[in-house]
Amino acid sequence: MSYSNIGSVYEKMGNYSQALLFHEKALRIYQATLPPTHELLAICNNNIGSVYQSLGDYAKALSFYEKELEIEKISLSPSHPSLAISYNNIGSAYYHMGDYSKALLFHEKAYEIFQETLASDHPDLATFHNSMGVIYEKLEDATKSLYHHEKALEIRSKTFPPNHPSIATCYNNIATVYDNMGKYFQALSFYEKVLEIHQTSLSSNDLILASSYDNIGQVHNKIGNHSNALSYWERALELAKYSLPTDHSDLQRYEKNVEYTRKQVINNSASNE
Repeated sequence: MSYSNIGSVYEKMGNYSQALLFHEKALRIYQATLPPTHELLAICNNNIGSVYQSLGDYAKALSFYEKELEIEKISLSPSHPSLAISYNNIGSAYYHMGDYSKALLFHEKAYEIFQETLASDHPDLATFHNSMGVIYEKLEDATKSLYHHEKALEIRSKTFPPNHPSIATCYNNIATVYDNMGKYFQALSFYEKVLEIHQTSLSSNDLILASSYDNIGQVHNKIGNHSNALSYWERALELAKYSLPTDHSDLQRYEKNVEYTRKQVINNSASNE
């Protein structure tokens, strides 16, 4: 087994320090024995970048991803799928570093290549639309964010069954954009679609359900429907109590929401008498 293979095994095991050690050994050997544009050098740089990304050191990850890209630009055609993957990795590193404009630039370069090489309904295109939707959301461009999330949903609806988790993710992303735009009734409609999928595909005590209940509760609270907000937050709290330690931030937040909203409901009832 080569050093690279051993490094990959350690990475899958979550032992990143050992993974880095073996990937770096492989890189030193290849640097000494191969021409500078050999594909194995690109692969080694990618492997090291991936480990640094897993460690949360995005600046170092970016450095190795860029070295990989330099090699691939010389040795591969401009529309080669490996270039798209490199652009995507660089975009991801920039995203985690908070440089959303550069993240968008590299994701778009990746998307251009995949548009040329993949079928229009390929799941990877949906993934790129999703990534660009999230980035546009960070850039506070809700219109473009919504467009890309809707495109992701359009593609995934052709390739996945209607209760697939990927469809739920698309609905949730669209709901979040509408929520941030202040279009609460549209947001509520999509959050409810998410909940429907989760209720049919997850166990009744799955914490993801608590998140869905929380999102719907938040929207009901924003539109002044405190009784419904309370109902959903109580469901979220019930699940959280079942699965989370008492000092968990989500559990404590649900408890505060329930306590505060109960008072609002009581006060509203008293004022209407």
